[in-house]
Amino acid sequence: MEYRKLGRTGLDISLIGLGTMTWGLQNTQVEGFEQMDYALERGINFFDTAEMYAVPPSPDTFGKTEAIIGNWFKERGARDKVILASKIAGPGLPWVREGKNHIDKANILAAVEGSLNRLKTDYIDLYQLHWPNRGAYHFGKMWDFAPEFDPQAEEDNFLECLHVFQGLIKDGKIRHIGLSNETAWGMTKWLQLAKEHDLPRIASIQNEYSLLCRNFEPDLSEIALSEDCGLLAWSPLTRGILSGKYLNGAKPKGTRLTIETRVEHRQTLDVDAATVAYIDLAQRYDLDPCQMALAFVNRQPFVSSTLIGATTMEQLKSNIDSIDITLSDEVLSEIQTIRRQYPMLF
Repeated sequence: MEYRKLGRTGLDISLIGLGTMTWGLQNTQVEGFEQMDYALERGINFFDTAEMYAVPPSPDTFGKTEAIIGNWFKERGARDKVILASKIAGPGLPWVREGKNHIDKANILAAVEGSLNRLKTDYIDLYQLHWPNRGAYHFGKMWDFAPEFDPQAEEDNFLECLHVFQGLIKDGKIRHIGLSNETAWGMTKWLQLAKEHDLPRIASIQNEYSLLCRNFEPDLSEIALSEDCGLLAWSPLTRGILSGKYLNGAKPKGTRLTIETRVEHRQTLDVDAATVAYIDLAQRYDLDPCQMALAFVNRQPFVSSTLIGATTMEQLKSNIDSIDITLSDEVLSEIQTIRRQYPMLF
């Protein structure tokens, strides 16, 4: 396993991180335990979860993933072997704190306590804001994203949150903080305010990034590199689409998109065409398409960890094996050609 720094925290996290959002719905606790055991054996020390999980989100699955991880910590006694990340949900889910979940002091304090209880731990290594209060262009909103917000009100809210995080860090309940599904403006504003007011510094940003979704380039990647605030790449296989299993509208039984209750904006004719092109490229160079896709994300200098998720042990093992794949200059050149043909797909 390869390890990279988590921002300026001094922590070394595994380049392959373990995503957990299937546990509690698609995966049982027993299967979650098996995945965590195997990941730890392979040198993965970074686990990412959220209060909102399992997915798709619902009142019935809220908190179930954290509870499974907490049970594993208790049974295995392995808390000190894991760098644990979790997240507070942003506005929009009516079952989270009675639908009044604006990210602010009261909700952060409540969310942290809830996560600590479910996780059966005294501290969370990296506490992240799952999505911003003001909304963002993620989750299929790229094409009509037109931000309307009061910059001063946002700044006041950011400062309120940073002061709360400072207190939680002092109390030992969290160690570091991070963003998720943020924009370039948001990322720079959080970093700026922390520096100006001597408050906790953002260590990372968790955004979607894959061969099919490269919106993190070029602006956010420049900030990530210059400010030591690396990307935790979620959905590096584009929800499994890059495997080819959803081509031509297919929805194999038991797969994520079969149980998804939300509109899937990633399934389009252009996405299918690009997926076919990437699979053909992998096969011509005797590569597994999923491993090629993950190896591409792994090699990016602005990536701190590639967050993989799997519903079977076979998938998990194959995904982790991508750490041993080095893409040739010829493959990288052809990836660039395909990207120019299919530049922004969703």
